[in-house]
Amino acid sequence: MAEQHQQQQQQRPQYQIVKAATAVTAGGSCLVLSGLTLVGTVIALALATPLLVICSPVLVPAAITVFLLISGFLASGGFGVAAISLLSWMYKYVTGKRPVGADKLDQARMQLASKARDVKEYGQQHLTGQAS
Repeated sequence: MAEQHQQQQQQRPQYQIVKAATAVTAGGSCLVLSGLTLVGTVIALALATPLLVICSPVLVPAAITVFLLISGFLASGGFGVAAISLLSWMYKYVTGKRPVGADKLDQARMQLASKARDVKEYGQQHLTGQAS
């Protein structure tokens, strides 16, 4: 029992590094997606403005442009909020504060590790059985 506790403590820093790397990757990708959406919205506005001037019936193109502009800004803000929420959740999880859903994540991780162990044992049995 004490041996298992020591082994878990030795693996702890590596596990923390993996969790932190996952948090940075997930949060960073959401922030990049947010930025790309914002840039795309601004570029779409810049391209649509001359089209509004050329097309004389102003209401339809203006409505389309306003709709695209608002939806782009909302999507960009939504991705930003999602990224901040994700980073906050991952920070709480990494520091051990047990945020909502952490128990389900740990349970899924344990099940995945168990299945991986089973597959490894199955493969080793069949490889050693074929070699002899």
